[in-house]
Amino acid sequence: MTADAPRPGDEASATPPVALIGPMAAGKTSLGRKLASRIGRTFVDTDRLVVLDHGPIPQIFEAHGEPTFRHWEAQAVQQALTPGSVVALGGGAVLDEGTRALLREQATVVLVTVDEAAAERRLSGGGRPLVAGGIADWRRIAAERDPIYRELADLTVDTSRTPMSRLVDELEARLAERRL
Repeated sequence: MTADAPRPGDEASATPPVALIGPMAAGKTSLGRKLASRIGRTFVDTDRLVVLDHGPIPQIFEAHGEPTFRHWEAQAVQQALTPGSVVALGGGAVLDEGTRALLREQATVVLVTVDEAAAERRLSGGGRPLVAGGIADWRRIAAERDPIYRELADLTVDTSRTPMSRLVDELEARLAERRL
C-alpha cells in the first residue's frame, strides 16, 4: 500500500463534506439529517453548534447583535466542515467571505431552495430574529442572498413540494454520479 492510498475504513475521511446552503425554512436540517443517515455520514447543523456553545439564537441577537452571531457561526462552519460529513449551514452563513472560501475549497455545496408559499408555512414556528416581520422579511433576505447561494452551488434541490424521501433519493443519486 502506498502512502497516498487510503487505508480500509478511511473512505469517509477522504470524502469531501456535503454542505447544504440556502434560505431560512428551506429544509436544510431535515434534508441533511436524512441524507447523512442514508449515506452513512455524520450530520452537523451549524446553528445547533452555535446554540450549544452560546445559547439560543434569538437571545444571541438580542444580547450580542448579528455581527457576534455571524462570527460564532463562521467558527461553527469551520468546525463542522470535516471530511465525510453532511453539514447544514444557517441561511446567512454564506455572508462570511471565509466561509465562502471554505465551501469553494473543501465541500460539495448543495443549494436547498424553497418557494415563498412553503417558506411562509414553515416560518410559523418563530424563533428567527431576522424574519420577525414575516414573509416580507424572508423574501427580501432570500433575494439578497440568492446570487451568493447560486455562485457557490454545485447542485440544487427544491424542497417546496417534493417529499423528503424522494429528495434524499435524488440527492444520493446525484452525489453518487459525482462519486461523493
